[in-house]
Amino acid sequence: PNSVPKPLLIHFIHNDLQEYSPSNMGSPSSASRLKVTALFGWIKGDRYSRTRELIPSAESYTLTGSASEVDMKPREVSISVVSSIMDIPPAEWDACAVDSVEPEKFNPFLTHAFLSSLEESGSAVKETGWLPLHVVARDESENILGVVPLYLKSHSRGEFVFDQSWAEAYHSYGLEYYPKLQSCVPFTPVTGQRILLRDTSYRDQVFDALVKALKNLATKLNVSSLHITFPSEGEFSKLKDSGLLQRIGLQYHWTNRNYKCFDDFLMDLKQPKRKNIRQERKKIPAQNLEMKRLRGDEIKSSHWDTFYKFYRNTTDNQFAGAEHT
Repeated sequence: PNSVPKPLLIHFIHNDLQEYSPSNMGSPSSASRLKVTALFGWIKGDRYSRTRELIPSAESYTLTGSASEVDMKPREVSISVVSSIMDIPPAEWDACAVDSVEPEKFNPFLTHAFLSSLEESGSAVKETGWLPLHVVARDESENILGVVPLYLKSHSRGEFVFDQSWAEAYHSYGLEYYPKLQSCVPFTPVTGQRILLRDTSYRDQVFDALVKALKNLATKLNVSSLHITFPSEGEFSKLKDSGLLQRIGLQYHWTNRNYKCFDDFLMDLKQPKRKNIRQERKKIPAQNLEMKRLRGDEIKSSHWDTFYKFYRNTTDNQFAGAEHT
């Protein structure tokens, strides 16, 4: 497998940290605690009604440009936050996702169908520590110009980014690292656009407005930090210019080097590994296993339930549970 650098972006809320700088921090026990965890304490009952108490009012940003552009773009863009992706029409969300990339680079994990399935299944919801706070940019006619998948998180699981040491550092000085704001695709460490924009002549200004709104939201909610994980290469550079810190991680990708058959792949390995794999494969017929390939509607709920059991058994036994994702 090849190691591939993976970008991460972090924006720490400096107002929370200024009074605890190394020069005046003192001992960990002397620092007063920030009560940001109370954000989750306010949320009770129906998440579609009560969680709206967390959502700040919409902000407006004025777009600038030459006089010749006045008729081509809105004068203002309003930025709002919704507590569920179901509050956004699927066609409008997907239009932003499609316009953000070249057609051949379409990312299914950014579609409304995929992200809404995570909410509807109870996987990425407040009860599991993933409170949806998706950000939406609209023009004066209420047309959606851009969206950002965003979550208020009470832990670091399901991100495939290991920042638990930062949480421990916060805790050692009496500070709360959670909740934090996370822009990502839950449970999916796949690089892709995170700020999804319609293809307009003023999309760069909408991008800037959304980034500013994200930072303002982090400040209003008094969270420790804003994280944008696995963004595209272009976003990685632009967000650095917006004041976010950059961090590089590594992933290992297996590449098919035009192998015609499995033996071609084995010939790329060292002799001891080839021998071990061949010996393991010889044991399969003795176990009377039957292999079937299922596609589309052939895959039933019972298959997914069994697959999930196998997945949990693997992670629980080998990786000590989901906290390592």
